[in-house]
Amino acid sequence: MILTLTPNPSIDATLALNETINPGTVHRASQVSQVAGGKGVNVTHAVHLAGVKSVALLPAHKGDHFLSLMEEAHIPFDAVAMPGTVRINTAVTEPNGRTTKINGPGPVLDESVQSALTSSLGALAIGADWVVLAGSLPKGVPTEWYAMLVDAIRTAAPQAKVAVDTSDAPMVALSERLETSAPNLIKPNGLELGQLTGTDGEALEAAAEKGDFSGVVEAARVVVKRGIGEVLVTLGGAGAVLVTADGAWAATPPPTKVVSTVGAGDSSLAGYILARRAGKDFAESLRQSVAYGSAAAALPGTQIPTPEQINIDQTIVSSL
Repeated sequence: MILTLTPNPSIDATLALNETINPGTVHRASQVSQVAGGKGVNVTHAVHLAGVKSVALLPAHKGDHFLSLMEEAHIPFDAVAMPGTVRINTAVTEPNGRTTKINGPGPVLDESVQSALTSSLGALAIGADWVVLAGSLPKGVPTEWYAMLVDAIRTAAPQAKVAVDTSDAPMVALSERLETSAPNLIKPNGLELGQLTGTDGEALEAAAEKGDFSGVVEAARVVVKRGIGEVLVTLGGAGAVLVTADGAWAATPPPTKVVSTVGAGDSSLAGYILARRAGKDFAESLRQSVAYGSAAAALPGTQIPTPEQINIDQTIVSSL
């Protein structure tokens, strides 16, 4: 079973435009959709569609519209009650493939809800192969909470592997505790890898777009030396890089017409963990990860790909 925690879930609203955004003017959307979202929720959705058991743990009160959307999508979940409502994140997509995201702040998560989530996480992790801690942290939660949860999972469920996908202050806080609280896997993008290592993330991404992955590999190796087993760096249209103690690999995606990038990184993470759980080696796991991410980018809104929509054969992996 793959367990995910999304402490700051969202209702993901997507507005599709038939024209390029002109700031300060009125636009009319050609399509509008609303789905239950959040990084961990998207991972669970992808895993569930692949026929593997998964549960999305998250905070939401019983009457929240968010839970209705979870049920409509048949996403397995375990909700811990909280005051307030789940935030709304809005994405605006353009015909050229560009996506503009505006994320809501979310409610305050008080100590009682944090404690309940921690207890539920420990109990559910006992039956899990992987635990994924994903997304931003809501107001009221200490920035080092993910590092604290890694420790809690190690105690409650030592058999479970832990993956973390976050950014900004929580990522920096995690980097400060890697020697004692390192997860098995992290999935940063280039900017987040820069936050972890104190390097220029924009420069890493710019070089990767030109086919130069050396800076990404060098930065990821620093993180591996500090205790993280697998560093999966997603790089948008450039593909992804995987670095472990055993080596480094890059994967480039198949030809893809980008429709929406929302949820593509989450699908990449799901594809990678599904492959590792199935016993695939690092190179093949990276191949599946990039195939999942590119399939998601070709779908509208936050639509999650099924295994039938994955183009693994045209996803190219090379050793670095």
